[in-house]
Amino acid sequence: MRPGLAIGIDVGGTKLAAGLVASDGEVLHRTRRATPGKAASILAEIVDVVGEIERHHGITGLPVGLGIAAIVDGGGIARWAPNLPLEDEPVRDRLSTRLARQVFVDNDASVAAWAEYRIGAGSAAKDSLVMLTLGTGVGGGLVIDGQLRRGSSGFAGEFGHMIVAEGGPRCPCGNHGCLEALASGNAIGRVAEEALAAGAAPASSILHEIRPATGKTVTVAAHAGDEFALQVLARCGFWLGVGVASLVNALDPEMVVVGGGAMQAGHLLLEPARKSLAGRLIGRGHRPIPPLVKAHLGDEAGFIGAALLSLQATP
Repeated sequence: MRPGLAIGIDVGGTKLAAGLVASDGEVLHRTRRATPGKAASILAEIVDVVGEIERHHGITGLPVGLGIAAIVDGGGIARWAPNLPLEDEPVRDRLSTRLARQVFVDNDASVAAWAEYRIGAGSAAKDSLVMLTLGTGVGGGLVIDGQLRRGSSGFAGEFGHMIVAEGGPRCPCGNHGCLEALASGNAIGRVAEEALAAGAAPASSILHEIRPATGKTVTVAAHAGDEFALQVLARCGFWLGVGVASLVNALDPEMVVVGGGAMQAGHLLLEPARKSLAGRLIGRGHRPIPPLVKAHLGDEAGFIGAALLSLQATP
C-alpha cells in the first residue's frame, strides 16, 4: 500500500459516502450506505466504514477526514444540521476516541470546495475560489490565499442564506428571500409546482403529467426541450447569478464553481446565471468576470476533500 493515503467520509441527509483517497486525489476504494436516523448510529456507522476500508486493504491507523451537512465549529462540534439528527454533537472528539486517532471534521460544502480547488474544476485558480453547492439547499466553501477559510466560529460559507430578494419566498432557515429559497434544487421544483398548481404553466408542458414537480423532473423536462421547464431554470439561474455577483463583489475570487445535484441542469442554469452575474458586477467593463463553471468531481468531492484535508492536518 503506497504512502499518503486517507479515508474520507461525506455524511449527507440520506447517504453516507466514503472512499480511500491518495494524496493526489485518486480514489482507490468507494463505498456508500444509508445515513442512520440517530446521532449515535451515525457515529457507529462511520466507525464501521473506516474499519471496512482498512480491513479490505490490510492497513490500520489511516488519517480520517469527515465532511458533514451541518454547521461545524472550529472544535469539530456539529452545532446544527437541517437534515441530520445532530445538535451540539462533539463529533470530532467522539470519533477520535473511538478510532484512536485524530479525526478531521468540517462542513460538507467546505471540504467539497477544497477538493475542487485542489484537483477539480477550480484547479486552474492560483489562490482563490468560491464554491456553491446546489442541492436540497445551498451550501458553500471559500478558498482565499490558498487556504480554506472558515470564519471566526467555523460557520463561513453559508452562502445560501444571503438574502437576495427581501420579502421573497420563505427559506427553511426562517428568513425570506434567501438564495437557497430561490436557486436550490428544491427551489427549482417549488417554482415549477407553484406555477402548475396556479394554472400558470402552458398546457403543452410535460410537467403536467409528472406531479409534484421536483428539481430533477424539471431538469429532465428542460433537457428534453420543454419550454416551461427551461423558463423555470432560467428564473432560478437568474437568482443564482444575483447571489454570485454579491459574492464576487465582496470577495473578488478568481473563479466560482457550482456543484450539487441541481447542476445536472448544467448550462441551462449556468448561462442565465452568467448573464445575471455580468450585469451586476461593480466596475463591469473594467474588470475581469470570474469564470462561473460546473464542478468536476460530482458527489465524490465531499469525501475526497475531507481525505485531502485530513492528510494536511496529520503531522
